Amino acid sequence: MALKDNWILKNLLEAAVLIVVLLILATLSLSLITRHGKTVTAPDFTNLTVPEAEQLASHSHVGVKVVDSVFVRRLGAGVVYRQQPKAGATVKKGRSIFLTINSIVPRKVVMPNLYGYSVIEARAELQNRGLDLGKLNYIKDIATNNVLGQSLNGREIKAGDLVVSGSTIDLTVGLSSEESSTVVPRLIGMKYVRAIDALHDRFLNVGRVRFDEGIRTYADSVNAVVYRQDALGASKTLGTPINIYLTLDTTKLPAQ
Repeated sequence: MALKDNWILKNLLEAAVLIVVLLILATLSLSLITRHGKTVTAPDFTNLTVPEAEQLASHSHVGVKVVDSVFVRRLGAGVVYRQQPKAGATVKKGRSIFLTINSIVPRKVVMPNLYGYSVIEARAELQNRGLDLGKLNYIKDIATNNVLGQSLNGREIKAGDLVVSGSTIDLTVGLSSEESSTVVPRLIGMKYVRAIDALHDRFLNVGRVRFDEGIRTYADSVNAVVYRQDALGASKTLGTPINIYLTLDTTKLPAQ
């Protein structure tokens, strides 16, 4: 029997073609909606004013939203102190970068109870409260990176105490013999705040910080980049301090 006379087969073929076309259109539409495969690198908004951050965001195909503020006495009022996702992260085009800016006057926040948290959970909770993670003090314990104490300026601080937003909180954390080492990340080219975050990501501390002579103000220090570091790529015990060297002169950066 000829194909044109077999109406059942014709209908099945037409239905199959229609399904294929619909699947192709659905895939294309989903790709457009989700911007699948279209990503950019999050720029560094540190120390920029909000208008400057908005301009840079526009050029970088992302958006910015101010979601919180802290008070850093030596930093310019209204400039960006921290961002999420971090500078250098891969994000989709059009993604909003959430900014924490430096407020004009100090405000106080309630200190959370971090006992029993992991370091990662504790840092997230501190940042949610507008506080910074400081030094990780490791002591022997059955669980690595379990928070055992919290302190401010060398004194224990209790949950519920009021502290100035932007304060640096040190943590006492556990260290077991089975999970005691990490690899020092590459910090070269990172700004000061981002380099500190990168060290904390690997459960390391900031050691000596050496600034070039041309760095005279706190704003200069925030804009300075790491051009030299100790122990790059080495395996170190958790909590090891890593010395970093910062400059405003980008010609000092080593070749990639």
